[in-house]
Amino acid sequence: MLEPKLMKGYNKMRRTVIAGNWKMNMTPSQAKAFIEELRPMVEGMDKCDIVLCVPYVDIAVAVEAAKGSNIHIGAENVHFAKSGAYTGEISADMLNEIGCEYVVIGHSERRQYFAETDETVNLRTKAALAAGLKVILCLGEVKEERLAGITDEVVSMQTKLDLAGVSAEELKNVIIAYEPVWAIGTGLTATPEQADETCGVIRATIAKLYGAEAADEITIQYGGSMNDANAAELLSKANVDGGLIGGASLKTDKFTTIVKAAN
Repeated sequence: MLEPKLMKGYNKMRRTVIAGNWKMNMTPSQAKAFIEELRPMVEGMDKCDIVLCVPYVDIAVAVEAAKGSNIHIGAENVHFAKSGAYTGEISADMLNEIGCEYVVIGHSERRQYFAETDETVNLRTKAALAAGLKVILCLGEVKEERLAGITDEVVSMQTKLDLAGVSAEELKNVIIAYEPVWAIGTGLTATPEQADETCGVIRATIAKLYGAEAADEITIQYGGSMNDANAAELLSKANVDGGLIGGASLKTDKFTTIVKAAN
């Protein structure tokens, strides 16, 4: 196992990031109402960055509704080409122009249902970074890999492949979200110790690729069924710098509880 030597507290510049991933939920009118309700609930909570990653059709409305608040808006995917014959796809420049700041890339559902590979994840990551977007890069093992005892090897290899060709300067705009595939939408959650250990493996891999300082600075989230009940314990771990939140990000009270835990 790669030894995670870089722990929270050594670098006070590392930000905790709580990001909601709405998936295929919320119409534009629902998104507007949600953000208007959420704004006063999280006002003044500045110890972490708050991000809502929303469906394409909601982005413009969400950006407008979040103006002047501490809520940032992201997309759930992006294509790797600047333009072209890619029916149904959205480019990084398009996201930029409507005020999008973040984008989720490589989510397990994209890999599972839409044939995303480490190669296309890498291409999307580089395209998003080149356009000035901040990337939430998702990776994690499936149940069979966890049971086979090869989680460390899997997440280390994904980290290397997904960041191939990404410079140390560009890495400053990358957040890594460790999401064990077996915990996505299942209600199962890695134990805080498992989450911390695997995030530490990812951090150690970053250290080998980019050096100790870059590894200490990068934000690594946990993204496997984090919710209002388990967030505080998960976020207390040294290598867990936030969460990529699924179902709990669709309820303002639950999402606010997670943000409070991060603060």
